[in-house]
Amino acid sequence: MGKNRIKTAAKVLFAMYVLTGMALVILAALLYKFDLSEQVVNLSILAIYILTGFFGGFLAGKLQKVRKFLWGALLGAVYFLILFIVSLLLNHGFGNDAVHFLTTMVLCVASATVGGMVS
Repeated sequence: MGKNRIKTAAKVLFAMYVLTGMALVILAALLYKFDLSEQVVNLSILAIYILTGFFGGFLAGKLQKVRKFLWGALLGAVYFLILFIVSLLLNHGFGNDAVHFLTTMVLCVASATVGGMVS
């Protein structure tokens, strides 16, 4: 039973990254077409994280059926952790923006938790 829950969580996490990728491609096209400002792009990226987290938490809650908000929170945290690790690898370090780091972490975990709660 535990392996099925982990498999389900991995599938939901994969779906979250597919959704993130598709949304970022759309954002890149909008950036190219409309020459969006940096502030609009940054807010759009945060919105993508929030919507993806909510979707992942909602889907996890529907599939897991028990402790929905905990599954949402867990997936939101893992989603953020993977984003963070990839960012560290691509940027060769953490940088100085601790506020952005914390904000993104809270948004990912909170949105996925809410998604799990409403599922």
